[in-house]
Amino acid sequence: MLRLLKVIMLSMLFSLTACQFMEPRPEQLSVVPQLGESYYTQVTLMYENDVYSTTNYRRGTLLEVNTAVELLEIEPKMIKVKILQSNRELLIKTESLIENIAQYTSDDAYQAFAKLFAQQEVDLSRFNQQERDNIKKGTVAKGMSKAAVKIAIGYPSIVRTPSLDSNKWTYWRSPANSFVVHFENDQVIRIQPKIHGFYEGISSGREYLLTASPYYA
Repeated sequence: MLRLLKVIMLSMLFSLTACQFMEPRPEQLSVVPQLGESYYTQVTLMYENDVYSTTNYRRGTLLEVNTAVELLEIEPKMIKVKILQSNRELLIKTESLIENIAQYTSDDAYQAFAKLFAQQEVDLSRFNQQERDNIKKGTVAKGMSKAAVKIAIGYPSIVRTPSLDSNKWTYWRSPANSFVVHFENDQVIRIQPKIHGFYEGISSGREYLLTASPYYA
């Protein structure tokens, strides 16, 4: 019995030690947001009626990356910030009575905050000029890297993109309107809209502006 107890205790100790050496994924890091502190957006956000859903629907008003905000309130299901430049409040929802947002993101407000905001600006100098131009406009184009796409149009929904290692990232403009960004060797090779269940092909070399009215440059 004593020997068995020693084996169990050694197993537990080994497990705890192993966990300490496991490197956590960035989105799993523990973040303690501070009310009243200033932060910068880490991706572009698109919102309607002063509300942004973490489903990340690509429609509405564009909020650029590196926009300064003040954290006003945070609860498990919502975040409220003030956009410092316009002095406008923005409500960020991670749950809604009419939509199961969690099925698209699996994030609560604290996890969403860690993805969307940080106290440092995003260093855009690591991207080429084309990528920087598209990041500023909230667009995606052929040749962009995964890192640039994530900043330009945010995180894809986990419903169709359970891992960012995938070479197909699916985004949504509405529940019936999605589009797929295809990658090869860490570069965009094609953008394929899916509207009302049917794919519409577009030139893989064109930009795709993800607003209420799609625009192809």
